[in-house]
Amino acid sequence: MSDVRDLLLAPGLEPPRIAELLAPYGLTNFEKADASLQATAGDPAERLLLAKILPDLLDCVADSANPDQALANFESFSLASSNKAYLFSYLFNWKHALEVLAKSLGGSTYLSEILIRDPHIFYWVTDPGVLQKSWLKKAVDEDITRALTTLEEEGLQLRYLRSAKRREILRIGIRDLLRLAPLDETSLALSELAEALISATYRISNEALRRTYKVPLGIFGDFTILAMGKLGGGELRISSDVDLMFLYAAHDEKTPEISAQDFFRLLAERISSELSALTDEGYVYRVDLRLRPNGDAGNVADSLEGFEQYYRTSMAAGERLALLKAWPVAGSQTLGKRFLKMSRAFIVEPAFDSKALADVREKASALRQTDRNAKLGTGGIREIELVVQSLQASYGVRIPQLLDRNTLRSLANLHEALLIDSEEFELLHNAYHFLCDLENKLQMVDDAQPHSVPREMEELRTCARLLDYQDAASLLHAYQNHTNHVRRLFDKFVGGRSVGVGE
Repeated sequence: MSDVRDLLLAPGLEPPRIAELLAPYGLTNFEKADASLQATAGDPAERLLLAKILPDLLDCVADSANPDQALANFESFSLASSNKAYLFSYLFNWKHALEVLAKSLGGSTYLSEILIRDPHIFYWVTDPGVLQKSWLKKAVDEDITRALTTLEEEGLQLRYLRSAKRREILRIGIRDLLRLAPLDETSLALSELAEALISATYRISNEALRRTYKVPLGIFGDFTILAMGKLGGGELRISSDVDLMFLYAAHDEKTPEISAQDFFRLLAERISSELSALTDEGYVYRVDLRLRPNGDAGNVADSLEGFEQYYRTSMAAGERLALLKAWPVAGSQTLGKRFLKMSRAFIVEPAFDSKALADVREKASALRQTDRNAKLGTGGIREIELVVQSLQASYGVRIPQLLDRNTLRSLANLHEALLIDSEEFELLHNAYHFLCDLENKLQMVDDAQPHSVPREMEELRTCARLLDYQDAASLLHAYQNHTNHVRRLFDKFVGGRSVGVGE
């Protein structure tokens, strides 16, 4: 009778016997898998404990997106743990924790690296009170604030933010992998985590800069960080950049040390630098400032009057649509709301006419990717967003409730306003959900920003399993089906005739 525990308890097994024992578990490199198990086993006591969990471990590995990767990462994780005997006993007593571990190690290089770097965090994240709990921004804000009050040095505070991000990304990512949270909850949790960390970075940087230049609190007026893009819409992915703009209210005050304009410029630069700086603890977020007025050539921070002047005289059609996503995420909410009130008028006036639509089409064509790119490819996420945003800009002057920053909410609003029919709503909604889930899973593989469906077969199979498809062909069929529908509707609403009011 076959007993997979023989791999650890019966010495000197021949390669054919090893292959026979490992074949049922979806592994492809039996020699490497056996070597990983032998390296993991350790001393005789640890080997016996590992043997006790081995059947369940291999069952969970087989159920992961990439069994070979799961077993190799299990070796690294176990060797990084300070007490393997405790780990193996913990996994023996709670099989669900074993499932969480195997699916994480076999589904995401990014999450695996977090676990291997800080093995103790595994016991925290598998606590039912942590893993099963829905996202609560207030609780995370309170945890961060409480921790920062115990740390006096700026460097230690910024270091803590990086470790806090790893911890929360792990929880959000595992809940997504195990389908404990729907996609919209995952996107909102990622977005609100970014808001909390950006807000904390602002507070740390503001206090440090005021100390440096002897600027008392209350001097120089208000300052706000505006989120744009996916963060502004509450639609962040697991490895998204954050698109930010920096806004201040006053611009002509000064102290003996510094002017308000220079202070806020330095503050914006400091926040951007601290968020994106790569240290031994990683980084907080990659920051993209290109959506500010005049892009890379513009002021890194500007006054409300400066923004208004630019929008009144120089704003392109694409910038009008980008403003739909604007949202204050740190600093003065009062100033942020003033910006939203000011900017809304520029989205809908003058009328979003055929010329504006042509500008949007031209920009979309220039950015379109030819490969299977979930974001910028034909029928991808960006084309769905342009359908939605063009309709919002065209009809928002008459129906202000259309001017929502979130794509799925906006689709529902457009359907309710009878600007898209039920079939169009369902096709766009389902395609957006599929493509965003795909994009998130692609980014989960590594802490990077891939958007294209893999072409290498092993990576494609892993991606299919992450998305709960039976095989690669099923995933490709779904991708083609969704993007074909999107491209047809993009041509209808954006690629051809104007969608202006009155047509």
